[in-house]
Amino acid sequence: MSGLIELVYLGAAVCFIIGIKWLASPARARRGNMVSAIGMLVAIAVTLFDRQILSYQMIVVGMVAGSAIGLWMARAVPMTAMPQMVGLLNGFGGGASLLVAAAEWHKYVSSDVAGLTDDTRIAIYASLLVGGVTFAGSAIAAAKLQEVMSGKPVLFTGQHIINAVLVAAVITLGTLLTLNPAQPVLLIALIALALVLGVTLVIPIGGADMPVVITLLNSYSGIAAAMTGFVIDNDGLIITGALVGASGIILTNIMCKAMNRSIWNVLFGGFGATAGPASEREKLMAKRGVRQINVEDTAALLAYSRHVMIVPGYGLAVAQGQHQVQELAALLEKRGVTVKYAIHPVAGRMPGHMNVLLAEANVPYPLLLDMDAANPEMDRQDVAVVVGANDVVNPAAHNNPQSPIYGMPILDVNKAGQVIVMKRSMNPGFAGIDNELFYDPKTAMLFGDAKKSLTALIAEVRQVE
Repeated sequence: MSGLIELVYLGAAVCFIIGIKWLASPARARRGNMVSAIGMLVAIAVTLFDRQILSYQMIVVGMVAGSAIGLWMARAVPMTAMPQMVGLLNGFGGGASLLVAAAEWHKYVSSDVAGLTDDTRIAIYASLLVGGVTFAGSAIAAAKLQEVMSGKPVLFTGQHIINAVLVAAVITLGTLLTLNPAQPVLLIALIALALVLGVTLVIPIGGADMPVVITLLNSYSGIAAAMTGFVIDNDGLIITGALVGASGIILTNIMCKAMNRSIWNVLFGGFGATAGPASEREKLMAKRGVRQINVEDTAALLAYSRHVMIVPGYGLAVAQGQHQVQELAALLEKRGVTVKYAIHPVAGRMPGHMNVLLAEANVPYPLLLDMDAANPEMDRQDVAVVVGANDVVNPAAHNNPQSPIYGMPILDVNKAGQVIVMKRSMNPGFAGIDNELFYDPKTAMLFGDAKKSLTALIAEVRQVE
């Protein structure tokens, strides 16, 4: 029987691997998600068949309650809040791992402490530590994204020293707990310090780095799950956690490369804490001012173009204007205009945020170009329309060695014939720096709420003959 169960776990793992592979393609992402869900259903079913740790009544109650909450979240949470929901789900995974490890510790200590092997002790310690850091860190990340607390880095004197002391303390407590598990005080202290460490590690990270934080915390949740698998001796959980942990680390590395920064700089750099004094270059640009454009002129410019590239950003998600973008693009295509979308890897507040946003509006997948595909086409565009994006289109990344984003790969919208920037105001993005694109002679600013501006543009384009 055990061999059959292990074989089913292996089949579930294959479903996870295929699902992750398919998630890399927008055209197959939905099927990949379904295959992964089937794999998880199979893993849960065989676990319930193999292990009767709780009564089935309790398990059914938990499944019904969790499904109801999940259904409500899926229907009620708006697209703008999707990054913080993902952050919370990461935290829930870490919290679950922490609770399972603590329950296993209690089971052994209260009944058979001699049966608590060294391997299980180390696995419990690792699950408590990583699970606690993931839970608390994800809560802070979600609070920053929801603007319950400031999205700017929270920095104070001696911060790195305090973090180093906390790391040393949790290692010491973990060692003591591993050597002498029958000490509840050590367990409680370890959990408390792990939670504090999760908070102190995330508060110095600014909103501009949230996509990286989300992927890193996702990896942490997978590592915590894998450690919990070792605690309860469940191969399915070990495999699942390892896949999530590895894919999260890979994605984190991809996101860091997209920003031309190291993971250490993201975690400890305090990027975006202050805008800093304006450079002479920025002062000269600000003195020159920006060129504004109205809806009527923008509509005419777009209607008589041949090639248009739309560059979405977080401002589009905030305005919930994705359906209006799709409607405007459809109108332009009817006039013979070729419309495509340029997607930066860190646009928005989580990986793939813009892809999900536009998919909700039924924008065809082939029209979504990643940065490497979009930039070679940018100089052939008559107009580039930037909707709510900021730092990912800032030419300072190429032109200004003093800029904190210098060297970051960006979408080269300044190479298009004309640039229209749709934005509420001249306020900087999450990086806290001025955008040189706004002062480019080819750029015109269309100020206002993106959804309202797009709605007005749709009406005007319909009037253009």
